Amino acid sequence: MTATTTKEKTFSELIKGDKPVLVDFYADWCGPCKMMAPVLQDLKRRMGDAIHIIKIDTERNPDVAIHYQVRGIPTLILFKKGYNLWQQAGVMQAAQLEQIINQKLEEHAEL
Repeated sequence: MTATTTKEKTFSELIKGDKPVLVDFYADWCGPCKMMAPVLQDLKRRMGDAIHIIKIDTERNPDVAIHYQVRGIPTLILFKKGYNLWQQAGVMQAAQLEQIINQKLEEHAEL
C-alpha cells in the first residue's frame, strides 16, 4: 500500500463519518487559496469541534481533486456521511461560510 493510498483511505473514512467535514482544495501557488487560511482558522474558532476542516493540496492529490470535479481553486466541499452537501469555488468570509454550513446541515438533518 502506498502513502497516497493510505491518505486517500483516511480521507475517505473521514468524509464518511458522522461529523461534518469541510474540505479546502488548494495549491501552494494560488493567491486566493492563501487568503482562505485565516478564514478557515476563524471558522474553526466559530464552530469548534462541530466540524472537521481539512486541506487537500491539488498538486499532490490530483486524483482526489479530479474525483470531486474540482475545476478551480480554492474549492470548498462540505461532506457528511460521505455525501457532498455543498461545493463552491472561490474565497468566502467565515461568517458567510458558517451560515451556509449550518443551513446545509439543517437541510440534511436526516443524515
